Amino acid sequence: MNQATLGFSKMDITPKTSVEMVGFYRQDNKSRGILDPLYAEISLWTIHQEKYCFITLDHIGYMLEDANMLRDQIAQYLEILQDHVMLCFSHTHSSVNISMEPKYFDYVCSQVLKGVQEAEKNGQPIKAAAKNIHAEIGINRRDPQGALDDRIGIIKITNAITDALQLILLRVTAHANILYDDNYFISADYFGMTRKYLEDKYHCHVMITQGASGNVEAIDQESSVDSLKAMAHRIMEAIALPLDEMVTQPIDQLKMYSESVCFAADVPSLLRAQQIANEAMEVNHIDGTQWLTEVERVHSLHITQQYQTIEIQYFYINDYALCGVPNEVMCELALEIAKVCPQIYFGGYTNGCTGYLPTAKEYDKGGYEVLHSYLIYYIYHKTLMPLNRDSADQLIKAVLAYRQDK
Repeated sequence: MNQATLGFSKMDITPKTSVEMVGFYRQDNKSRGILDPLYAEISLWTIHQEKYCFITLDHIGYMLEDANMLRDQIAQYLEILQDHVMLCFSHTHSSVNISMEPKYFDYVCSQVLKGVQEAEKNGQPIKAAAKNIHAEIGINRRDPQGALDDRIGIIKITNAITDALQLILLRVTAHANILYDDNYFISADYFGMTRKYLEDKYHCHVMITQGASGNVEAIDQESSVDSLKAMAHRIMEAIALPLDEMVTQPIDQLKMYSESVCFAADVPSLLRAQQIANEAMEVNHIDGTQWLTEVERVHSLHITQQYQTIEIQYFYINDYALCGVPNEVMCELALEIAKVCPQIYFGGYTNGCTGYLPTAKEYDKGGYEVLHSYLIYYIYHKTLMPLNRDSADQLIKAVLAYRQDK
C-alpha cells in the first residue's frame, strides 16, 4: 500500500490508588490524589506494507530495560522490528515510580497493547506538513543568558481525502516540572493542560514530545495550576497562525530506524567521589552515602570505566525528522545538529531516560545536572558518573552521520 495511513488511540494510564511518585528527591513520595489524568497515546503509521508505532507517555522516563520490554511486546504483536517502535516520554515529574510500583507498570503495558490494537483498526489515509517555529516557552536553568532552543516543531496531519485535521504532533523544549516538589498530586504537568486545550480547540488528536531540555525549564515556574495554564496558552498562541497556514502534502517517505553508539563514563577516584558527595550535600542537600558505598564496591572490582550504549532513533515524515536518545540531553546538542541539518529536531527521553548528557562546557561546571543527580539516580542510570566530557560532541557527530539525508 503506497498511501500512508495513520491509526490512533488514547489510553488512560492514571493510577487507581496512591502510588510512589517519581521526579524529586524527598522522603515522602506517596501521591495524595489526581490533578489531571496520565495518558499513553499510540499512533500507528503505515506505508508500503511497513508499520511504525510512535507512542507518547506521561512519565518521567522508564529505565531502558522496562522501555525495551514494552517495545518488545508491541513489536511482537505487530510483527515488526523493535526499532519500528518509538516511545517518547513527557518527563513529567509528577508521575509514578514504576520501579516501586511494578503492578502499575504491568497496567500501563496492558493499556498500551490495547491501544495498539485499537489503532490498528482505525487507520485513515493521511497527508502531512512540518515546520519549526520560535516561541518563548523556556529558559536555560543553568545560565539565564546561555543557549536556548526556542523552537516548537509542528507536524500537521490531515485526512488525505477530506482534508480534515487529524493530528497535531508537537516537539517542545522545556522541562515538564512546573509542578515542583511541593506537589503530591499525579499530573502530566503542562503537557496535559496543553494537550487538553488543543484538543478542545481543534477537535483532533494531539501528541506532544520533549526536546533537548536537560538544561531548559519552563518559563512559567510557580508550581501551580495557573502556571500550567499560562504555559499551555503560550504554546497555543505560538502555534495558532503557523498551524493554520501549513498546507499538507502527500507522504512519499515514512521511516523509523535506529543506530547505536557506545560511550564511556570514568569511575571517580575515592577522593574525588568524597568531594562530589560533600558538595552535593552542601549545595543540594543530597545524601551520597549509598553512592559512595557503590563507588568503593566498583573500585574493589578494579573497574575504572563503565559503559552505556545509546540508541539513536529517527522518525522521518517526508524530510522532517524527530530524532531522540534515552538521555537528558542539553539544548546545545539540538542546536548544533540543527545548524547542519535543520529538518532534524533532536530530543531526549526517547525509549527511556538514563541520566543527563552535558556538553563539555557544562561538564566542567559540574552541579546537579552533571554530578549531584547521579548520587540519587545511579541505580537507574547504571553509571556512577555522567558520560565522559567529549560524549556530547561524539553524539552530535553520530546523529549527523546516521541521518537519512546525509
